Amino acid sequence: MDSERNAATRREPIGVLGGTFDPIHVGHLLLAEHAREQLDLGRVVFVPSARPPHKLTEPVTDPEHRYAMALLATATHPCFCVSRRELDRQGPSYTIATVRELAAEGFDPVYWIVGADAALDLPNWYEAEAILREARVVAVARPGFCLDRLTEALGPRRAQMVAVLQAPRFDVSSTAIREALARGASTRYLLDDAVEAYVRKHGLYAAGETPRKPSG
Repeated sequence: MDSERNAATRREPIGVLGGTFDPIHVGHLLLAEHAREQLDLGRVVFVPSARPPHKLTEPVTDPEHRYAMALLATATHPCFCVSRRELDRQGPSYTIATVRELAAEGFDPVYWIVGADAALDLPNWYEAEAILREARVVAVARPGFCLDRLTEALGPRRAQMVAVLQAPRFDVSSTAIREALARGASTRYLLDDAVEAYVRKHGLYAAGETPRKPSG
């Protein structure tokens, strides 16, 4: 059973941070912590996607590796947990399906936390209108993406349905980390120590190396 079902009281607000997490890095953790504090959330759930709809043709690391890394990265935070719900669900990982599952389980409201880049891309999400209506979408500022463009990207009515949070600027991405690991460059302070150890143990992202299967 998902850890957020065990730990959360029904009808409590819940924050959700979805993504590929390939790999999960300190930027994800900072974003979640900043949103948790500003929104006064008792719990933030990290939801790794199994088959991100926008990456169906791109190579993505084995879901079990990404899930294991998310567990390691969040293990020491009492208000963070990880859900397998999108990994265990058949088909593409649609956000609206997760929002509706959580609502049906009694979580209210569901705060869907996204970076500025994802917020500006919302019109391309599956059932974007329903997501904005059924969840409280929270966009957190990110370097290189101007949230002043929300109205232009979403239109005035949709833009008003997105809450904007300012956060410390921390310019890091999973893509840049994968590239650094492929070059053999240091990722210290970009990845949680336990995640970095896991990456190296399993040969993830290293150029010319075949990743080892997840254990267990």
